[in-house]
Amino acid sequence: MWLLDANMDVHLVAVLADCGISSDTARSRGWKALSNGDLVAAAAAVGFDCLLTRDQLFGESAVRALRSFPQFAVVVVSLPQQPWQQYRDRFIAAWADSPIHPVPGKLTRWP
Repeated sequence: MWLLDANMDVHLVAVLADCGISSDTARSRGWKALSNGDLVAAAAAVGFDCLLTRDQLFGESAVRALRSFPQFAVVVVSLPQQPWQQYRDRFIAAWADSPIHPVPGKLTRWP
């Protein structure tokens, strides 16, 4: 199961479901205010295996957290922020070109 960071549009849960990916949001879990490392720890503790974030600075704290949770992956989504419909279309097009394949223990950038 994948977790969407608080900076990701909550509507992506439905888009990911259409792609066969079960997901939830940090916001719906009450984790919106957690720091990056604490968010990874909380997510890993309840069975999430991947976090999608737009936070380009997530790298440093993710590297430390991933040492403690090597089964967990962090993906930094680098699509520019846009109104939902445009973002959705861009996300789906990027997915069609290159689906996200999280690598446990790694931080990757997509697309």
